[in-house]
Amino acid sequence: MKLYYSPGACSLAAHIALHETGTSFDSERVDLTTKTTSSGADFEAITIKGYVPALVLDDGALVTENIAILDYLAGIYPQFALEGPLGRTRLLEALAYISTEIHKSYKPFWHDGSDSQKAIASAYITKRLQYLADRVAGAYLLGDRPSVADFYLFVTLLWATRFGVTIPSALVPVYATLRARPAVQATLAAEGLQ
Repeated sequence: MKLYYSPGACSLAAHIALHETGTSFDSERVDLTTKTTSSGADFEAITIKGYVPALVLDDGALVTENIAILDYLAGIYPQFALEGPLGRTRLLEALAYISTEIHKSYKPFWHDGSDSQKAIASAYITKRLQYLADRVAGAYLLGDRPSVADFYLFVTLLWATRFGVTIPSALVPVYATLRARPAVQATLAAEGLQ
């Protein structure tokens, strides 16, 4: 497998998951402004969407969109999935919520929003994070072991620390536990974020 990522972008979640597996994989940095990979390839020739993450499987198939990639990884690495008849459904529910309610709300911070827009977004993000904080089900968001939803949540909490967004108190230990994981440390180092 080969993951195309941009440092600190949502692709960090898949990058963490791949490091967590302990298996061999390739990765390549993408400059999202120039749409060029670190090897000089045209990223839009790899995916016309032009944004990360993009995962090329061993058979050459391309998977894009963060939720789809994280769901795929949970499917082949069941340690990142949830058990039970509603396990996959609950995982997708959490991934969709993080994507649509939290991730997208950072737009003013990434795209030069006004101070007013950033303040509104910050309050909205904290409120949406509180929903998750009220449902923490163990050491991690969905239980006593990390899932791909935790890796995505970690990315949004990393952004919160960067932009001064208040993290609800019940998520602070989840964030600290995730950040201390060796695979997370290795991924942050690989992306130049430490």
